Amino acid sequence: MKILVTGGSGFIGTNLIDFYLNKEVVILNVDISVPKKDDHFRFWEKADIRDSEKLNQLMVDFQPDYVIHLAARADQRGKTLDDYNANTLGVQNVMEACNKCDSVKKVIFTSTMLVCRVGYYPKTDTDYAPANLYGESKMLGEKIIRDNASGLHYKWSITRPTSIWGPWFGPTYREFFLMIMDKKYFNFSGKTTTKIYGYIDNTVYQINTILFTDTTDSGTYYLGDYTPVNIKDWANEIASEIGIKLTTIPRILIYGAAIAGDILKKFKIKFPMNSFRYGNMTTDNIVPLDNIMQVAPHLPVSRKDGNKVALKWLNEIYMKDKEKFSKVTYE
Repeated sequence: MKILVTGGSGFIGTNLIDFYLNKEVVILNVDISVPKKDDHFRFWEKADIRDSEKLNQLMVDFQPDYVIHLAARADQRGKTLDDYNANTLGVQNVMEACNKCDSVKKVIFTSTMLVCRVGYYPKTDTDYAPANLYGESKMLGEKIIRDNASGLHYKWSITRPTSIWGPWFGPTYREFFLMIMDKKYFNFSGKTTTKIYGYIDNTVYQINTILFTDTTDSGTYYLGDYTPVNIKDWANEIASEIGIKLTTIPRILIYGAAIAGDILKKFKIKFPMNSFRYGNMTTDNIVPLDNIMQVAPHLPVSRKDGNKVALKWLNEIYMKDKEKFSKVTYE
């Protein structure tokens, strides 16, 4: 079996490739960024999904049975929609390249939960409320797939990852763990957010199940663990795992730090708190998970076990080569 993964050098892609290597699947990673793991270089082909000619040639040469499209620009720094054309033109190119390759049986197109802003619960798969330009670009990517679905010879599904975390994760949740480890994280009084988070091994399990389940064809699936978690409870779990106790401070101090962070940002001074992060810390985000629970009901890893693995990875891999992980990549 041959599986082509776009964006396999990213966080989810790195874990996905490890999963399939353990199953002796023939894999190809198409990515503009180098792999995070040295033993993944032999499966890597450097290419930009916006380069249709190169993408078409790779597809013809490899003849994949399945394609998992993860490649995207996912940061929040873009100023215009065109800055995110990897999420629109890139989707168009992947969709068309797969359609020109007769070997392709099914494609998973990866979107994001941010096609709806935090706190908005969509009524249907096409009920959109984008949070920002990134979310809007992903919304347009979904529309490209659906608008052209009748002309595709292969089956397809769309996934919307939620807040995914675990080994090889990016700055957002990596810094959450590191601040707790460094005793720089504080809980604050009053309401804190309850969200759907997803441990990476569970996310990979969900993707693989969607790929090989016929009933998922043409469906849209959020990816995340099935029990909502309060951020304060999760932080306390992580702290307990490393034998420390977190301090709780007045909520107003966190709010003040957020305002200060907004001001410092204007002067290009880094600060761990701002209004955007404060909003994320105080707004619940529950997404529709009924359909993924039906097809992938038994998640393999508990949150507490995931905490242990993530802490071990941070101590044994990340801390030994921080510079490698500080480089900006679009995943």
